[in-house]
Amino acid sequence: MIKAGDRVRFLNATGGGIVTRIDDKKRLVYVEDADGFEIPTLINDCVVIPQINETTNFPKKDFSSKIQNEVNQDTVNVTKDKVIEVLSNEKAPIQIIETSEGEILNVFLAFVPKDIKKLQTTSYTLHLINDSNYYLYYNILNNKENFGIVSVANGLIEPNFLDEIGVVAKDSLNDWEEVRVQIIAFKQDKIYTPQNVIDQKLKIDPVKFYKLHSFTENDFFDEEAMLIDIIAETEKSKLREVSPTQIKEAMFVKEKPQLVLKHRHEKIQKNEAIEVDLHINELVDTTAGMNNADMLQLQLDKFNKTLDENKNRKGQKIVFIHGKGEGVLRKEIEKLLKTKYKNYYFQDASFREYGFGATMVTIK
Repeated sequence: MIKAGDRVRFLNATGGGIVTRIDDKKRLVYVEDADGFEIPTLINDCVVIPQINETTNFPKKDFSSKIQNEVNQDTVNVTKDKVIEVLSNEKAPIQIIETSEGEILNVFLAFVPKDIKKLQTTSYTLHLINDSNYYLYYNILNNKENFGIVSVANGLIEPNFLDEIGVVAKDSLNDWEEVRVQIIAFKQDKIYTPQNVIDQKLKIDPVKFYKLHSFTENDFFDEEAMLIDIIAETEKSKLREVSPTQIKEAMFVKEKPQLVLKHRHEKIQKNEAIEVDLHINELVDTTAGMNNADMLQLQLDKFNKTLDENKNRKGQKIVFIHGKGEGVLRKEIEKLLKTKYKNYYFQDASFREYGFGATMVTIK
């Protein structure tokens, strides 16, 4: 049950905020966002966010107070045993929240300056953001000077959560110039669409950390942050993998001519009549959303199109199968033949083959 003071997230839109008041009659809650604006929203379109950190708009597992001695000021060094120990002491289960837009995989690295007014000297908290409905196994590696490639953070992050994975000091930014992110996405105990494994190399220009415009407002933090879209970078890499030679070869490949098939109900042979079935189920796969007038118009369009396509074939006979029914289609066809196509000869088609359900037209 949502109550005043709860922090909520919108299910059908980006953002959220603090509930200031509730209108039970209209089933509305009024949510104050980060800019102080009050947004009226249906109660059913909001979800209460548990375990909110003071500086984020996203649920977060914060281990800093419990494992502070494991985090060095110039690198990230959280041991696996320590993470397991902290997780085992967490008694309250994490509430998993899924959103309609979360079926698309979105993952970000985020650098949040501790003091944005002192970009020349400040350090940064480093976060991995999982803005999707998938669990993520992740491994983050960088090229630490004098040591080579090392894994600086790895673990499991729940759907629609962010992890603070360490602190990056100003004098260690060069270690983050080349970063490699590996991710496996999955869902637990439910059917889902498998996602490709991500193994992406990122290049981060250290100069960006000295420019104020590199840090922007975002949906995840109350503070400005530098976000790196891992999925977008992966897609860019795929495009870069296509060589100019491959592009050139593709430009000169001759397209195979398409095989044009005659309509399956138009049997055209020498000295034989063309047969066109105007029954509506032969013209469309479904009549959902169509009324009688729509269906009749579709049948007449087919009639007109057939005659127009054969207008230069003198002596050609065309049998239109319209069925008996209530006779509406038959009457409309006769009306057109007496006005628009009055030069054409028409008669009832063979009674033996079609009964009273067909009209034969001869092109003159």
